[in-house]
Amino acid sequence: MSLDPELLEILVCPQDKGPLVYNEEEQLLINERLGVAYRIEQGIPVLLIDEAQTHPTTSQ
Repeated sequence: MSLDPELLEILVCPQDKGPLVYNEEEQLLINERLGVAYRIEQGIPVLLIDEAQTHPTTSQ
């Protein structure tokens, strides 16, 4: 399931208010700066700080 491109343009990380990278295969929104990811359940991003999961980043 793909997210609407217009929605992706306005979504930001709840922790640092920066942009998120969409990983369609894993259904995650990733903050590479902090190394965290937010899951997407049934097409709905779960952007809760307490629900963030550690995610390896390629920029480190």
